Amino acid sequence: MAVTGILATMPYTALQLVGIQVVLAGMGIQGDVPLIIAFVILAAYTYFSGLRAPALIALVKDTLIYITIVVAIIVIPTKLGGFGHIFATVPPARLLLAPAQYSAYATLALGSALALFMYPHSITAVLSSRSRQVIRRNAALLPAYTFLLGLIALLGYMALAAGVQATPPYGAQFAVPALFNLMFPSWFVGFAFTAIAIGALVPASIMSIAAANLFTRNIYREYLRPNISDRHEANVAKLASLLVKAGALGFIVFLPTQYAINLQLLGGVWIIQTLPAIVIGLYTRWFNRWALLLGWAAGMIAGTLMAVSVGFGSTFTLPLDGTAIAGYSAFYALIVNLVVAAVATPLLRAAGVRDGADETRAADYTEVGPPPGVPLSEAEELPPAA
Repeated sequence: MAVTGILATMPYTALQLVGIQVVLAGMGIQGDVPLIIAFVILAAYTYFSGLRAPALIALVKDTLIYITIVVAIIVIPTKLGGFGHIFATVPPARLLLAPAQYSAYATLALGSALALFMYPHSITAVLSSRSRQVIRRNAALLPAYTFLLGLIALLGYMALAAGVQATPPYGAQFAVPALFNLMFPSWFVGFAFTAIAIGALVPASIMSIAAANLFTRNIYREYLRPNISDRHEANVAKLASLLVKAGALGFIVFLPTQYAINLQLLGGVWIIQTLPAIVIGLYTRWFNRWALLLGWAAGMIAGTLMAVSVGFGSTFTLPLDGTAIAGYSAFYALIVNLVVAAVATPLLRAAGVRDGADETRAADYTEVGPPPGVPLSEAEELPPAA
């Protein structure tokens, strides 16, 4: 499971590197230089600062992005004749789903939701928080941030209405920088590009750190050096973080740039295969551990083959009883995973293969709520339970 988490995080990190690369290209830095600059900045940023740097700069990042998007949503439609004119100039095929796309869109939404918190960086941010109150506050603000993503999506329609062309080598990935260059003075373009670059730098940092932690805790310390010191583990994690970023760089170098978004979708195909072992394993002990491993292998192979067969696209058309059903490759692969695990479990039991034991104990858990008689506001100040 740890290896899958590391593998799936690399293309997700690569997507952030491409974002920084495109912004630098929008500033006139062409060729491979933007990619090298992005890689060096990210490597130095995480190697010397760890998790503190992205945590400290996250507030600045969110403020810059909010200002950029709010200004863009107000100024650009005004210059283009309003939202009515913008949507009128966009071809209907780019506004509405065709009936054949319904199943693809639905399975993509569901599969992405299932995969989201399987990524190691999701839980790393939660475990590094100062208190439960911080997690509550961030959860309360998440809908506002999600709404902002919807506004960002509107920039694509504005680029179409403004006549922005998808030019190589970045193609559609360069649409927003090109739109900003066209619509704003240079000082605000610099402000916006800074927001985009920092917006990619923060998640990329946490992703590489989370993948490095997976390696040090679940592979290196577990199987290779169980008695290492904390300092040794930290040093190994720094090196592992550099290797993860190098792997992310490899995805960009060896695959065409226009596949940048599909890189993250490919990571989703892989990471969702950990869901049966990690999430379903929290609720039932029915599955045999080796059956879960067989299901994972089947899902990884099937999902990767589906993604490769459609040019690393997100959807795969499944012929079923004379009907072609388009769906998210990761979702179809997850079904394969679950079916194999469910079929293999009774077969392995019949062959005398042990299920495996639950090694957790009552002492491994802490109380979720405050101690009896202590108000929640006071409980926040109490030290954590042993």
